[in-house]
Amino acid sequence: MLTACALLVLALGCYAVLCAVKPFAPCRKCAGTGEIERFRKVRTCPRCRGHKLRLRVGRRAHNAWRRTYDGGTR
Repeated sequence: MLTACALLVLALGCYAVLCAVKPFAPCRKCAGTGEIERFRKVRTCPRCRGHKLRLRVGRRAHNAWRRTYDGGTR
């Protein structure tokens, strides 16, 4: 039980560091190309709008927490 908790804390810590160092990841829908093929036509990816990157879930949660914290302390 103790090792499972320690592994969970370690994994969350590593993900937090990854979100701080590299907040953007390749888009999952287009695999980082910025384009998708629909009906035999190449189109701009609707999820990333052609930017090829997306904001990580952990970074999105951190930004929401910071906005809430900053809004509450003003």
